[in-house]
Amino acid sequence: MNLLVFTLTLTSTRPIQESGAQLRGFFATKFNEYNLLHQHNADEFIYRYPMVQYKMIDRTPTVVGINEGAEVLKEIYDEYGKITLNGNEYEIVERGITYKKEDFGISEKLIKYEFITPWFALNQENFRKYLSFDKGQQVELLNKNLIGNILSMSKSLSYQVPEKIKCYTELKSRGSSLKGNEIIAFKGSFITNFLIPDYFGIGKSVSRGFGTVRKWTGEKSKT
Repeated sequence: MNLLVFTLTLTSTRPIQESGAQLRGFFATKFNEYNLLHQHNADEFIYRYPMVQYKMIDRTPTVVGINEGAEVLKEIYDEYGKITLNGNEYEIVERGITYKKEDFGISEKLIKYEFITPWFALNQENFRKYLSFDKGQQVELLNKNLIGNILSMSKSLSYQVPEKIKCYTELKSRGSSLKGNEIIAFKGSFITNFLIPDYFGIGKSVSRGFGTVRKWTGEKSKT
């Protein structure tokens, strides 16, 4: 299937050090009337794959809008001259924009991707299992969870997966932080028979920049 994707990158007069979560906070506060920008309806959280995602990619603030999220970004992407992140104000001097259809779904061939931001793969229960497993079982658990993440993403995007998804991961664990809490996340690469557009997030907290994937280039990410 095809997805409509709007990708926005922002350039300031000085380096931006903050996180995807803080970028999300700016857009959610400034454009609070758009539920898709902050995943809330009134006081209730919207539990679905985020149609707008915020990331720091190679130290560049990046916002990705998908389908209806792309339409929202198209409306508001240039309605500000400065952004404030964690109390720091940045003047925006350039906006990079792409707005196009992207292929999504089962592929006839295997494709290699890399996680350019940490993949938050395990809930508390799975993390306890992970720690008790040997290396082979750990890899099997991560493969299974990645398949589950792709299935969940597909369901939210109204794509019915026609055949079995295959995933083969090559990952290393690393410490990360989510909402002030220390967590274990993963970086590395994986191979799958599924087409995923560059800069889509997979797993937990993708709206805040976790689990961002990109087709494998062999170049090391600065993120």
